Amino acid sequence: MIEILDIHYSYPSKIEALRGVSLTIKDGEFVAIMGQNGAGKSTFVKHFNGLLKPSVGSVKVDGVETTKSSVAALARSVGFVFQNPDHQLFSETVEAEVGFALKNFGFDAKIIEERITAMLELLSLSQYRKTSPFLLSGGERKRVALASVLACDPKMLVLDEPTIGQDHEQKEKLQQFILKLQEQGKTVVAVTHDVEFVAECNPRVVLMREGKIVADGEGHQILTDPAMLEAASIVLPQIAQVFTKLSAAGLPKDIIDISEAKSVLLKALEKRKQ
Repeated sequence: MIEILDIHYSYPSKIEALRGVSLTIKDGEFVAIMGQNGAGKSTFVKHFNGLLKPSVGSVKVDGVETTKSSVAALARSVGFVFQNPDHQLFSETVEAEVGFALKNFGFDAKIIEERITAMLELLSLSQYRKTSPFLLSGGERKRVALASVLACDPKMLVLDEPTIGQDHEQKEKLQQFILKLQEQGKTVVAVTHDVEFVAECNPRVVLMREGKIVADGEGHQILTDPAMLEAASIVLPQIAQVFTKLSAAGLPKDIIDISEAKSVLLKALEKRKQ
């Protein structure tokens, strides 16, 4: 569990990035944090594993104050994948990158090899095992960074803009992977502008604006409220836009994902035939 209580954070430049933010994220939750550039999203989640320490307030991970623990210690519980993968890649090959933290943590060589292989297969990177990560595309490098974090099997995973550089197929794989992590009881927090991806995943949604949380609720509730989204400079998902107009014909307007939209439309057509 992550417990954030009334945190404030100012950069050395005196810019106040967070202004009294409180939030509790329970074990096994999938939370999407959304908002315009400069809303404080990335600054906020960097407090989860101690990369940043609050100027005021407290952050606890499983009851432990982040100010009283090192980033290395917190990394065992909270894995963090940066928006720009080049900020965390440095090894000569993909396999060395994925196994680096495991070696530092003292894992057995056999376990390291098994986890490297499993992560590369999971994220469609096996063919690049001996390749330098810096020769890969942006989306592939992002998956290498994700593989290196997942190999350590953290209890909580923070993803900063995970869909940037990923095609539709990879986004679907990411969605299914997040669902699997939830089934395993893991916590996933994603910072993202990708409203369509969030709509398909339908997680808990937290909206931020100017260093504050302005809305917090279920995906269906938040992503079908134009006023709420506008306050955070987020547009309605495309399906929500369609069903907002179709609501005049008696259809529900709180529809945000494709499968639910298909089900509702098929039922409406069957009803008309009767």
